[in-house]
Amino acid sequence: MTRTKVTADPRLCAVAAAQGRADQPDALFTALDEAVKSAIGHKLFTILTYDGDSGEAARVYSNLPGPYPTGGRKRLAPGPWTEAVLDRGEAYIGRTRDDLRKVFSDHELIASLGCASVLNMPVRWRGRTLGSLNLLHEAGWYAEDDVAACLPFAQLTLPALLAPADL
Repeated sequence: MTRTKVTADPRLCAVAAAQGRADQPDALFTALDEAVKSAIGHKLFTILTYDGDSGEAARVYSNLPGPYPTGGRKRLAPGPWTEAVLDRGEAYIGRTRDDLRKVFSDHELIASLGCASVLNMPVRWRGRTLGSLNLLHEAGWYAEDDVAACLPFAQLTLPALLAPADL
């Protein structure tokens, strides 16, 4: 009997290996940043956590800490975006600057960074969205096939979003 060999994606392997390092969550977030940039592409990459009780999002990682520092918090208003991404756990793709203007209050800052499209990929556990990977790039960059490509990276973020900081 012959067996078809499966080839592991080196980007996914690098992210998985980073989970074992002691310098968490920085090692994992940096590996995710590099892997997602290589696999899908981005100019701005952030990771947010969501607190369903307070309705707030907190930025736990940013590849551009000047305009988007970690620790930034914002209250999320109910609407179509929060219903899709947070409630139903669906990825959101905004393809144009106008799409971003409709959803994000900081759309002018996003545009100033040369970004006009977004992929917000939820990180889910037990039917709840705990956070998201947020990839932003030039107009028209993201498409539906990027959602499937981003899903394993998003879910590999889960331990860092669940683990207590002192663990």
